[in-house]
Amino acid sequence: MAKTKTSYFCQSCGAQSAKWVGKCPVCNEWNTYVEEVIEREETKISSKSFSTKREAKPILLRNVERQSIDRIDTQDSELNRVLGGGIVPGSLILIGGEPGIGKSTLMLQLAIQLQNHKILYVSGEESEQQIKMRAERIATPGEHCYIFSETNTQNILRQANELQPDLIIVDSVQTLHSSHIESPPGSVSQIRECTGEFQRFAKEVGVPVFLIGHITKDGTIAGPKLLEHIVDTVLQFEGDRNYAYRILRTLKNRFGSTSEIGIYEMLGSGLRQVINPSEILLTHRDEQPSGIAIAAMMEGMRPFLIETQALVSPAFYGTPQRSATGFDVRRMNMLLAVLEKRSGFRFGTKDVFLNIAGGIRVDDPAIDLGVIAALISSYEDVAIPANVCFAAEVGLSGEVRAVGRIEQRIAEADKLGFEKIFVSGYNGKLTDAKKFGIEVVTINKIQELVRMLV
Repeated sequence: MAKTKTSYFCQSCGAQSAKWVGKCPVCNEWNTYVEEVIEREETKISSKSFSTKREAKPILLRNVERQSIDRIDTQDSELNRVLGGGIVPGSLILIGGEPGIGKSTLMLQLAIQLQNHKILYVSGEESEQQIKMRAERIATPGEHCYIFSETNTQNILRQANELQPDLIIVDSVQTLHSSHIESPPGSVSQIRECTGEFQRFAKEVGVPVFLIGHITKDGTIAGPKLLEHIVDTVLQFEGDRNYAYRILRTLKNRFGSTSEIGIYEMLGSGLRQVINPSEILLTHRDEQPSGIAIAAMMEGMRPFLIETQALVSPAFYGTPQRSATGFDVRRMNMLLAVLEKRSGFRFGTKDVFLNIAGGIRVDDPAIDLGVIAALISSYEDVAIPANVCFAAEVGLSGEVRAVGRIEQRIAEADKLGFEKIFVSGYNGKLTDAKKFGIEVVTINKIQELVRMLV
C-alpha cells in the first residue's frame, strides 16, 4: 500500500507548505497552517473525466471567431443588473453572505422562476423535505426544478451529466467533498478541489453553476482567497438583521461591472425586488428636524437618493466621540476638519454622530456636500427644507468639486419631486438645467453653502 501523502495548508490564503510554519510567508498570518491529507497516487482520477475529447491547439487572436452568447434571463431585474445583464453560459458564480441573510432563499427563488430552463438544485445542508417546505412558502414549484441532496462532487457531476440541466445551484460549497482528497469537508484542499471540478464541468459542458458560500467573522468568504480567483463572478449578499432590506453587491465580475448593486426586501413569502430604492431610503415626515440632508448618489449606472443624518452635541465626557454608520469615519473626520478650518465651526469640543438611513453603506464621494449640510444643520439647529438635496464632492481647501453623471442625479431628484438641488459650479456649466423641472443651484465653496443654510 502506498504511503498517504500529507501537506500543510494556510487556512487564510490557501498557501501550501511541505512542513508546518508559524507565520505564513504569503499572507503573513500567524498559526494558520493545518496538516491535511492529499490524494494518494493510486487513487488519482483523471481531471479529464468530463473532457470534450477535443485536442486544444493555439490559435491567433485575430482568427478567433466571435460568437454572440445569449445570456440567461433570470426573470429578476436586480439579479440581472449585478450579473451584467443575465447569466453567462459556462460561468461559475460564487454568492456569499452571513447565515440567515437569505442566500438560499434567493437561489431557490431563482430556480423556481426559471420556468423554461431545467434546474438542478443541490443541497448539502437540507433534505428534500425541508427544501420542499421552503419552496411552497415562496411559490408553487414547477416541473423544471430538480432537488438533489448530496455532498459528493463525483455523484453530483454524474447526475448532472445524465440530467443535462441548464443551471446548477450548489448549497453550499463548504459542505462538498471530493473522493480525490481525503481531507474533511470545509478544509482548504477540499474547497479548492471541489470548486476546480465544478469549474472544469462548467467550462467544458457550458452549464452555469452557482456556488453558495459561508463567510467568516470578519466578513470574508470562508476558505482561501484562491476560491475567489477561480470563479468568474463573486456576489456578496448583505444586510442588517434589524432591517428588512438586503443588498446584493458585485465584488468581482468578468462579464460586467463591479459597481452595481441589487436591492431586495425580505418578506414572509420570500425576497421582493425593490425597483425604486430612493423611496425606501427616504423617510417621510410631517416635520423636518435639524441634522437631516438628502444626497444624490450613484451605484454603478443606478442613481438614487439617500438620507444622511447628523447629530452634533457638546462633549461632556472629555474626549469628543466620532461615530459613523454606513459612512467612512475617516472621511467624516476630514470633512469636520475642513469645516473647522475653512468655516470656523468648533467641532473639536463636540460629539459627532453620522448615520446613513436604511442600513446602506455608501462609498460615493458625491454625498460629501450632503454630509456637510447635515453637520451644519445639526450644529446650528436649523432644519434643511425637505425639498432640497445635494450632489457634490468636497475638497480639503473647501472647494465644491464636480462629480460624474450629474444629469442622472438631477433627473432622479426631479422625478421624486424635489424642488432644488445643490451641485458644483463646474458641473453647472456643463448641465442643461432648463430641461429639468428642478432648480439647480451651483456653488464653488462651502462658505457659500453656509451662508445659504444659516
